[in-house]
Amino acid sequence: MTKRPNRDPKSRALQQEGSLHPHPEQVTDELFLTHEFFDPRDLVQVKYEMLRRVQSEGQAVSQSAARFGFSRPSFYQAQATFQQGGLPALMPQKRGPKKAHKLTAEVLAFVRQAQQQDSSLRPAALASLVQQRYGITVHPRSLERALTRSQKKLR
Repeated sequence: MTKRPNRDPKSRALQQEGSLHPHPEQVTDELFLTHEFFDPRDLVQVKYEMLRRVQSEGQAVSQSAARFGFSRPSFYQAQATFQQGGLPALMPQKRGPKKAHKLTAEVLAFVRQAQQQDSSLRPAALASLVQQRYGITVHPRSLERALTRSQKKLR
């Protein structure tokens, strides 16, 4: 198999989707080394094929995990994920908070009230007030964005 450059369009697309395998060189399975269709950079394809080998072909878990560049615990995690959600569940999920978890409706109401009382307050001062009142550290720019979003929802 010819070595593909890391910055080709498919690599960029896989990276943008979060499914670029971080260690494609660890995939030593014969199909991924000899057939163009099987791409060791495609993390979802690699995980699926690893699971399929155990399920359909009866390959040992430790052998399959090793050939696809994973540990046994990683295999079992992928297996459980696949059993719960199918192929889409193998797509890597974004880490971290999914929404503005610090800036609750209560905190935003407090910030709006503070702005109404003193319209000269800048985001840094508002962030300081939130810190004093709720003990929450919020970046001033996060406050600006949250206030802008809440204003758009009111329209």
